[in-house]
Amino acid sequence: MNSIFLRIYGGMLLVLVTVSLLALLSIHQINGIRAEDYRERIASGTFRLMADNLQPMDDSERRQVMNVWQRLLGVPLHIQALSELQLDSSSWSKLIQGRVLVRPAANDEVRVLALVDMHGEAVLTANIQRVSEQLGRATLFLIADELVRRPESDMPARLQQLRREKGFGYPLQLSRVRESGLDQDQLRRLDESDTVMALAPDGDAILLYLKIPGTQWILQLGPLYQMKAYPPELLMITGLLTLMLIGLLIYLLVRQLEQRLMTLESAAVNISRGNLDFRVDMDSPDSVGRLARAFNEMADHLQRLMRIQRETLGAVSHELRTPVARLRFGLEMLETAQTGEDRSRFIDGMDGDLSELDRLVDEILTYARLEQGAPAITMKGTNIPRMVEQVMAELAPLDASIHLEHVDNSWGLGRHIDAEPRYMQRAITNLVSNAMRHAGSQVKITTRVQHGMCRVSVEDDGPGIPEAYREKIFNPFTRMDLSRTRSSGGYGLGLSIVRRVMFWHGGRARAEASQALGGACFIIEWPLRRD
Repeated sequence: MNSIFLRIYGGMLLVLVTVSLLALLSIHQINGIRAEDYRERIASGTFRLMADNLQPMDDSERRQVMNVWQRLLGVPLHIQALSELQLDSSSWSKLIQGRVLVRPAANDEVRVLALVDMHGEAVLTANIQRVSEQLGRATLFLIADELVRRPESDMPARLQQLRREKGFGYPLQLSRVRESGLDQDQLRRLDESDTVMALAPDGDAILLYLKIPGTQWILQLGPLYQMKAYPPELLMITGLLTLMLIGLLIYLLVRQLEQRLMTLESAAVNISRGNLDFRVDMDSPDSVGRLARAFNEMADHLQRLMRIQRETLGAVSHELRTPVARLRFGLEMLETAQTGEDRSRFIDGMDGDLSELDRLVDEILTYARLEQGAPAITMKGTNIPRMVEQVMAELAPLDASIHLEHVDNSWGLGRHIDAEPRYMQRAITNLVSNAMRHAGSQVKITTRVQHGMCRVSVEDDGPGIPEAYREKIFNPFTRMDLSRTRSSGGYGLGLSIVRRVMFWHGGRARAEASQALGGACFIIEWPLRRD
């Protein structure tokens, strides 16, 4: 799949299918837990009431009462020993706490368990296939049997007490006959000690009624709602609709992203075919916009490198032509030399041309290393004022007519500056030698540390640099003196090397007018510390 949309949508589809399967499994588990909880809430009050009534009785009394209850409930009731049930520790703990347990049994039945006697470890058990109307009627008769033992005025309070203590999971309430809202036929059946079942007003639940004998109270049980399992079909339909909506939204979002990436791809193809002027017209703050800006910067850098390469090839060819021509001329003159003195002079001249070629090649290789990529730079604490003094000591003998002066304004802070000593010394040497070539009689070097930066400025009292040329002179093979004679000195690479050294040190190099000496002033500055 080559489309980003298809990849994202395919991934979303896989995730949605996986989540749907997990959701189906979860719904099945949740429905099982909900069904167990529902059955426990429905059966809890009734069986807790029966178990508590059985607790003070002996075995014969229990059998008699259980026979009556069995006819009411329509299911067999048993008293079993706790050890016979083989319950796990969690179920055993719940029984001890007085809770009624509902556990799955054979033939789609559930087993209901309620602890009768802790000391005798007797448990009331019954297998129920479903919560039926008969269980509701039996519950009404059991509660009515409890209420008739109290005065009529105490019955409402006793009913609520039973509901709290026995854990009935549905409403129980008493109402007067005239307030019950039942019709005449239903009231007649209640007077005949029958139970009445009716639908709740919302139609989703049932209500059961029983009149308390000898009173005007009607006992109401419910509403009882049937548990509705979460339907898997609804989940599948919801999942499909969600997938379609997600797919549409993803398509609208990713389509725009894909079109912008296609624009970047088109730009890359144009540049790979040699159209280095092609740029991406995309200005947005998001990641694609940042990628487009980085792409344009890369294209600018590539175009600059190609331009520098062309200029370098042309300039190198021009620079090499002069010493090679002089060597050829020297060889021709050497063949025609008549005296040993002439031959010695020609050989010295050829040796000087070879030295010039060697220096030129060294300058070109140094610049190439600094321009094409990060050189092997190892930062270490460097004493910059001492380095300046060392450079001055090396260059001063080359021209005794130039007075070199060093002013250290670093107040001792310049003794431990992060720098690559070899390249930094090369940069300072290039600046000082360049100033000596153009100075009238004086060159001043100043070292300073301020605002977290180390600064070295080199000033001379020469003719200075016109403002229009102050940036251009840092380009390779650029010299204000257009002559290529050996006496002019330099190859137009010294200042380019200085700028690249500053670049790899995280600093900068610039030229301006000297305020103190009136000539040119070259300034380099870089951070005191590099992370």
